[in-house]
Amino acid sequence: MAKKHALDTKVLEISSLGVPKIDSPLLGFPVHGREVKESISLDAFTDDDHRILMDSTLETFEKFRSDGAMPPSFEPAGARRKIYFDPSKVRVGILTAGGLCPGLNDVIRSLVMTLYYRYRVETILGIKYGYQGLIPAFGHELIHLTPGEVAEIHQFGGTILGSSRGDQSVEELADSIERLNMNILFCIGGDGTLRGAHAIAQEVKNRGLKISVVGVPKTIDNDISLVSRSFGFETAVAVATEVIRSAHTEALGAPWGVGLVKLMGRDSGFIAATAALARGDANFVLIPEVDFDIEGPGALLAKLHDRLKSRGHAVVVVAEGAGQKFFGKDAVNKDASGNILHKDIGMLLADTIKNHFKKLGAELNLKYIDPSYIIRSAPANSSDQVFCSFLGQKAAHAAMAGKTDLLIGTWNDHFVHVPIAMSVLERKKVDPMGELWNSVLERTGQPDLVALK
Repeated sequence: MAKKHALDTKVLEISSLGVPKIDSPLLGFPVHGREVKESISLDAFTDDDHRILMDSTLETFEKFRSDGAMPPSFEPAGARRKIYFDPSKVRVGILTAGGLCPGLNDVIRSLVMTLYYRYRVETILGIKYGYQGLIPAFGHELIHLTPGEVAEIHQFGGTILGSSRGDQSVEELADSIERLNMNILFCIGGDGTLRGAHAIAQEVKNRGLKISVVGVPKTIDNDISLVSRSFGFETAVAVATEVIRSAHTEALGAPWGVGLVKLMGRDSGFIAATAALARGDANFVLIPEVDFDIEGPGALLAKLHDRLKSRGHAVVVVAEGAGQKFFGKDAVNKDASGNILHKDIGMLLADTIKNHFKKLGAELNLKYIDPSYIIRSAPANSSDQVFCSFLGQKAAHAAMAGKTDLLIGTWNDHFVHVPIAMSVLERKKVDPMGELWNSVLERTGQPDLVALK
């Protein structure tokens, strides 16, 4: 079950550009010159008054019912019978921003295929290098996206549109969108990209422009709030699992062998925790949400020493944002998107572990592996490819229906509309008392790594 949130339905309401009055082409109108009796079943359409409960437990439902209140719920994603935009006249823009992530090309392809074949949208523009592509000073040309252009892109990692980070002027972005006569803008990216999408949605609204802005949440760390799963995460876990396997093999291959793996997870340890749970070879898992010490009785070095004495090998998995307290109060640096650039905990651990055992005069064979760029540039696996297809389709349906300032997410196994403003309020994190982390502890046998006083 998804984590409970103390939100009411009102703050989860989705903005709309107006009343949809156009019959959807999916009802069975001519599609590119050929008549079809019925494009999809009427049962496949979604109504706005259907709701997906945030907390699906019977106890919560009964509590709200006894209080005479409505439980928090999401608007479901999906095709609507009536749409807002005339497909023959609508102009669409698609951009990707932030770091690379498996599945970006799959989402682009899904958007183009759905808009072109299902809604008969002819003008779909690819915006190069994120929000930079909307600023004339950068000089990035737009790409006309067609089914032919995107036919094979799902086989490759990265994004055919390119990506960038940066804090562009929302006024300039809105100016460009207006000059290009865009009616719909799809923004595929993480929390920084989504904040930008929300700012654009608010700016065009203030100008009285009828422009739909729809986000598709992209974060390999799976840390976007009010989103159960983000695309690329399952691919990242699958690749990370194989890296842990390799680290285990290296550790077994030498006396007192240690495999140290640093995985992505700037503020949330979902990849490290899930990959460790999947593989079962990790003995120590270090994530940002759970405190640990390196030195002292009962801390990491002492427990690692005990492990090597008893078993002769060990595997340590660390998320990139873990253990930042060990770097003191150095100046905090940020990337172009405003994200804190963490210090390299992987290298710190590697050096500290080596020095510790060297002082003891004990043999140590440590192999340090950082597969971050390999993971994030990998093509999406089959599970993520299917997921990305759904995300792109649902995003297209939402935009054509005139929905705006929302992202497409999943909740309780349903695709839903989530207000961007609510989703970017905080980052989703591993609950140290929750089921995932307790499962990791049970799987690894990891002890408490806080030094005894």
